[in-house]
Amino acid sequence: MKFVFDLDGTICFKGQPVSESLLSSLEKLVGMGHEIIFASARPIRDLLPVLHERFHHYPMIGGNGAIVANRGEIISTICFEDQTIGRVTQLLKKYNVTYLIDSDWDYAYTGPADHPILNNLDPQRRAKKVKLEQLQSIVKILMLTANNMKAAEEQLKNIDVVVHAHGNEGILDISPKGIDKWSGLQQLGVKEGEYIAFGNDANDITMFQHAMHSIMIGHSEQLATFSSEQLVLDEEIEKNLVQRLGEWGDSNIKSEMTRII
Repeated sequence: MKFVFDLDGTICFKGQPVSESLLSSLEKLVGMGHEIIFASARPIRDLLPVLHERFHHYPMIGGNGAIVANRGEIISTICFEDQTIGRVTQLLKKYNVTYLIDSDWDYAYTGPADHPILNNLDPQRRAKKVKLEQLQSIVKILMLTANNMKAAEEQLKNIDVVVHAHGNEGILDISPKGIDKWSGLQQLGVKEGEYIAFGNDANDITMFQHAMHSIMIGHSEQLATFSSEQLVLDEEIEKNLVQRLGEWGDSNIKSEMTRII
């Protein structure tokens, strides 16, 4: 069985690396013959700092599906078309948008110096901060602040892109047409119904829709409809995740799913 994990708010919290207790649980699953895949909104560059280096060769999906890596190498990158970037750039100017824009590795940033996104942005200085026009291939756009974010969001509906609104942070997360975590899983050869998905936010919806079983960490109104199970996000979440993973590892997966249903 394949286990697919979102990172932030799912198995790592408050910008801290995934705990050793959770990492050990994942390794136990691998030792039992299961496969682990990480699927995040972060670009691959920013997945690496929160995972111990012994996990850096695991399959990874970054940028909500725009970047796929395996065995330590990027194997697939889906970029915005030039025409689309042109239209989005017009919106950036029109609504005075500050942003974080990622290529497959480097990035452009114009947001506030104290924005929380900086806590997770290239902490190990693996990439270069450059001007937008210097980025060769753009895979992900975060609109951070604007003089009218609602209007900007409405205008994006006229552009062929995928948009996730992170309501708690007031951020718009934009990906190329047809790109999401399920499309990233398909790039890795994953088939519908052959994996268990863990996530916490709207950008996990597509991978929940195609999973055999899906576990929501905490609560998201948008994600709840597609969730098979929920784990409460509290001070015991890591302990409860470790326990739950141990139960799956020690059981017949299909029998366990039948019990839950």
